[in-house]
Amino acid sequence: MSEDAGRPAVRLRDVVKTYEDDGLKVTAIDGISLEIQRRRFSMIVGPSGSGKTTLLNLIGCIDTPVSGSVEVNGEAVGALRDDRLTDFRARNIGFVFQNFSLMPVLSAYENIEYPLLLLGVPARERRQRTLAMLDSVGLAAQARHRPNQLSGGQKQRVAIARALVKRPEIVLADEPTANLDSRTGASIIELMRAEQREQATTFIFSTHDPQLMSFAEDTFVIRDGKLIEHRAGAMP
Repeated sequence: MSEDAGRPAVRLRDVVKTYEDDGLKVTAIDGISLEIQRRRFSMIVGPSGSGKTTLLNLIGCIDTPVSGSVEVNGEAVGALRDDRLTDFRARNIGFVFQNFSLMPVLSAYENIEYPLLLLGVPARERRQRTLAMLDSVGLAAQARHRPNQLSGGQKQRVAIARALVKRPEIVLADEPTANLDSRTGASIIELMRAEQREQATTFIFSTHDPQLMSFAEDTFVIRDGKLIEHRAGAMP
């Protein structure tokens, strides 16, 4: 087994995150320590306001803790300068947001291609990878459609394709099925499961969706910013 294979995808130690709200200090994450293993479907669950999205933002290097340490893909991200952190995030982490966060002026093809442009991938390879992802998510016929011409499920498929096209080690998904009906949600879950199997991607979700939670290989339950339970499933 390689060193990477035996190392967690994510390791948090005594992480605390606070912020100001109308002059009051709010503790969003309160001393959480956890490890998330590679190549698994891991869920972060808990009631609204429990800190799920904040925790994803810390793992995704969008936010930084006030104390404690965050290690992602073997890198102590708190020690990285801003420019190195931006590059690390771009190369290692894909994001799927609840509201899709697609660029409205770009086509489905261009939205998916965009991360590869940022990484400086050559034009021929960009085209090959973008077309392959469009085909993988079943949207080859909608390649030139802009987001306002797509259904909610199609927008989410574009968002997933955009996250996966750069072949990240880790994909973070914040309530990825929240705006979808149950049938479309099921197809989105199967798409992500297929990518996990084929690309050995680590998926980390925040979710309220019982349908998505039923696929969990690891479940981390948080409440009031604290980790109160970790339920581990069998290795796939």
